[in-house]
Amino acid sequence: MKLPKTPDTTTKVSLPLPPGLGERTGRECLVLLHGGTIGRKYDLGPGHWTIGRDPYANIVLDADSVSRAHVRIEVGPEESWVVDLDSTNGTFVNDLSVDRAPLRSGDLLKVGDVIFKFLAGDNIESAYHEEIYRMTIHDGLTGIANKRHFDEFLERELARSRRHQRVLSLLLLDIDHFKKINDTFGHLSGDYVLREMAHIIVERVRRDELFARYGGEEFALVCPETDRDGAVQYAEIIRQLVARHRFVFDGTSIPVTVSIGVGSFLPAMERPSELISAADAALYRAKRGGRNKVAV
Repeated sequence: MKLPKTPDTTTKVSLPLPPGLGERTGRECLVLLHGGTIGRKYDLGPGHWTIGRDPYANIVLDADSVSRAHVRIEVGPEESWVVDLDSTNGTFVNDLSVDRAPLRSGDLLKVGDVIFKFLAGDNIESAYHEEIYRMTIHDGLTGIANKRHFDEFLERELARSRRHQRVLSLLLLDIDHFKKINDTFGHLSGDYVLREMAHIIVERVRRDELFARYGGEEFALVCPETDRDGAVQYAEIIRQLVARHRFVFDGTSIPVTVSIGVGSFLPAMERPSELISAADAALYRAKRGGRNKVAV
């Protein structure tokens, strides 16, 4: 299956205001989270704003997963709405497929494989800068911590474990046969699986732990104050949680399992890379042993 091109986004002048929408300074914007120039801000205002591949759209997305006229944003005096324009791949608000739905500040708008966050209110600039900061430590697709945040957190926890002789464990998770999921069900389904898996696991993560997207279909879970046996039990709970969960995208059920490698801190370890290598070696054994397994 042909994968979507990385979108290149451009903004054009808004269409004329429809009758009755009045004239006021725009207090709404879209911030691009995934699928293009991350962090790019699109100021909106009263009127209708179209998004699609058509060069005459207000916001042009050059992506195969986006229809020529994909979606319309309607900004009124009191509220804003999103209207799907019979797009091929649909429009989603907070991962729910919609034909027409209200937009509220903080909502995630998915157009093809491009994800925006809708912001609205009097303090729009403040909200935008807060979102930019959040994006420096969170992954745009899944919403969990990104690799940068993971690296900083693990380095800090490893130093703490060395200094106070405390236990520390690391879980590396890899979605089994993820390429096959993309090839069989489509790239958009693969994105859904990544987001859905992150969502169900993050609900089990304790406050002092960090769950992050390590790269591609690989995730990492840092577990302070958890020894090897406790980490293995934790990993098995997560493995079963994923295997039992129903992943359904666009009416199609997608079988998903994960392989998990467990690494634990040893006093001889001086750098985070050593703990990562231990967990990665265990992950390799889990995959080599048939996948959908936990290995130490």
